[in-house]
Amino acid sequence: MKMFLISDNRDTYTGMRLAGVEGVVVHEREEVEEAAQRALADPEIGIILVTEILGERFSGLWDEIKQNRRLPLLVEIPDRHGSGRKANFITDYVSEAIGLKL
Repeated sequence: MKMFLISDNRDTYTGMRLAGVEGVVVHEREEVEEAAQRALADPEIGIILVTEILGERFSGLWDEIKQNRRLPLLVEIPDRHGSGRKANFITDYVSEAIGLKL
């Protein structure tokens, strides 16, 4: 099973290539959709990594993939500038999910 990166950042792409992960750098919606379709068509790809910026910018596309497919898994990753999420986003997420304040 392979991973595939869809990134908006050349530095993230380069780092992942050094780790052996193939991918593309895209910026426009058509490029993102084409890269996603390419990854979805490859049965060897089990995980699609998407930078957070692309995850936010094209959330409808990713939501559709998550809802309609079991594989590949779709994982948002921070780029080299770090995560755009709050420092305690995991705690907030768990608290919201179980209905208890942690």
